Amino acid sequence: MAVSASSARTAGRSLSVDEALERILARVRELPTERVALLDTLGATLAEDIVADRDVPPFRNSAMDGYAVRGADVATAPVTLRVTGDIAAGASPTGSVGAGEAMRIMTGAPMPNGADTVVRVEDTDNRTDTVTVTAATTPGTSVRAAGEDLTSGETILQRRTLLRPAEIGVLATLGHKLVTVVQRPRVAVLSTGDELVELDQELTPGRIRDANRYSLVSAARAVGATPVPFGIARDNADDLRRALRDAASQADVVVTSGGVSVGDHDHVKPVVDELGSMDFWSIAIRPGRPLAFGEIDGKLIFGLPGNPVSALLGFELFVRPALLKMAGRTLLHRPRVTATLDDTLDTPPGLRFFARGVYDPGTGTVRTTGPQGSGILRSMALANSFIEVPETVQHLDRGAAVTVIRTDLPEDH
Repeated sequence: MAVSASSARTAGRSLSVDEALERILARVRELPTERVALLDTLGATLAEDIVADRDVPPFRNSAMDGYAVRGADVATAPVTLRVTGDIAAGASPTGSVGAGEAMRIMTGAPMPNGADTVVRVEDTDNRTDTVTVTAATTPGTSVRAAGEDLTSGETILQRRTLLRPAEIGVLATLGHKLVTVVQRPRVAVLSTGDELVELDQELTPGRIRDANRYSLVSAARAVGATPVPFGIARDNADDLRRALRDAASQADVVVTSGGVSVGDHDHVKPVVDELGSMDFWSIAIRPGRPLAFGEIDGKLIFGLPGNPVSALLGFELFVRPALLKMAGRTLLHRPRVTATLDDTLDTPPGLRFFARGVYDPGTGTVRTTGPQGSGILRSMALANSFIEVPETVQHLDRGAAVTVIRTDLPEDH
């Protein structure tokens, strides 16, 4: 069978993991900014400084349901005070509190003039004409000062802040219906292979379900990107060419799985060479050595291996940091810790090995998830970390100190 010279050609030298990541990140450019509705900003990167235009809260208010009083009147207890009014949240107090007086007040309601303390309901007999305070209360108790949360003129959120639920709440407090953020990367996800079928199709001999598309779409969504699923391209250059052109026209990044090795039906490298340029296609890593990176029509393309563990590992180590940088993030790498290996581990010579691990932060130990084959997707489901073993190490005994990548935690550097 005739094979294209490009597809059959193997890489002269495999890049190290660090070299490959450095080359990838050097080509990544941050996306432009856009104005987005506040509820659509979760996980996006803020592209402007946010300055408070008012104090929050804008007035003194009660932190408890109870009675607004003068602190001097309740320094000792019991004491009975005359109730002169009732202040609900959202209402304005009428009148002020004088000596020997109290006003019923709800949580969040404005404090009346003259009052500097709130006695909680539980420390009273809860009457409406007079109230007996049964517990001495320190002046200033349960009163929130104006500007206690945010001060007018203060920079509350800085550009490049990751927008989490709390930050979105702050923006809502300040009335920001629209927010300027860095655009989310659009990620086209394409599976390749004649052996793949859709989830609801019959599994005839030699066929498998397309799990990679679902894993990789989910991985893209988890990093805050917008995934664009593109289905399955069959193992011929024409079908792949059409699919890649379509994907590049609709996304910022193209991620494929399968077809990046040197077999007769592996067409990703020659087609990318034809449509754009291939930067590299081999990394000294296991699992996932055949991993292609290049460009089509000005869009970056990552050709991940077809084995499901290799595909997800390649996404985690190389695609995820690229998407984070594209989205304006400055922290690109997961936390790394040193742990004690509660297992034994044999690794291939000359390749950096990433075992799927279960890390116990309480004991500082880590063990493998079990069998480490690149087709054992369950090993990824069981893992909360990767055990990173250098290229120069081929065996690790129980008790060895190892580097663990915490995939259960967000990036910290």
